[in-house]
Amino acid sequence: MSRRVLVTGGNRGIGLAVARMFAAQGDEVVVTHRDGSPPDGLDGVRCDVRDPGSVEEAVERVRRDHGPVEVLVSNAGITRDGLLLGMSDAEFTEVVDTNLVGALRVTRAVLTDMVRARWGRLVYVSSLTGLVGAPGQANYAASKAGLIGLAHSVAREVGKRGITANVVSPGLVDTDMTSDLAGPRREALIGRTAVGRAGTPEEVAAAVRFLASDGAGYVTAANIPVNGGAEVG
Repeated sequence: MSRRVLVTGGNRGIGLAVARMFAAQGDEVVVTHRDGSPPDGLDGVRCDVRDPGSVEEAVERVRRDHGPVEVLVSNAGITRDGLLLGMSDAEFTEVVDTNLVGALRVTRAVLTDMVRARWGRLVYVSSLTGLVGAPGQANYAASKAGLIGLAHSVAREVGKRGITANVVSPGLVDTDMTSDLAGPRREALIGRTAVGRAGTPEEVAAAVRFLASDGAGYVTAANIPVNGGAEVG
């Protein structure tokens, strides 16, 4: 059965792979993007998740053109790396406002329709960094850890309405965001994995697709680590 899917930050990297995977199985997919144009073959809507008005307008446009959102993949995120002693309040709060509070805003905007329909899938893209931390990423780690707590709480609030809320936590995945990782730093991250390589966006997308499926109706408040076994390395 075709579902209406909204992927925030779906114009590149993991979000784009998720969007294309849903589209390939026949779902109606809309991706949000702050700048530029939507990817070829996908419907896009401009949205800045830091702006509550922008979020409301984007979700209303999806509702008007396609119908209520049934699957939300909250993927929009940024980094502003730097050691904590030199990190400004603005650098910390900008990342948290985008990655965590932005996810809250979009969730709130789509949740009323899901509650009314008594069905919905909420999937949050967190990170291995949110579980284990990383030097220079206190802001990013805090925002990604917060997504796990958000999903747990939302799952408890709306589980009896047929709505699930889950998390995927990728490790090192080859995307534009990680393209500047090279040399010893990249090798160290790969060395922590059990499989000895970086992941692909499509491998993360496959986990998201499962959590959004009808068959995952008894899976909620879960966190799927898509990290090549980095937690055991």
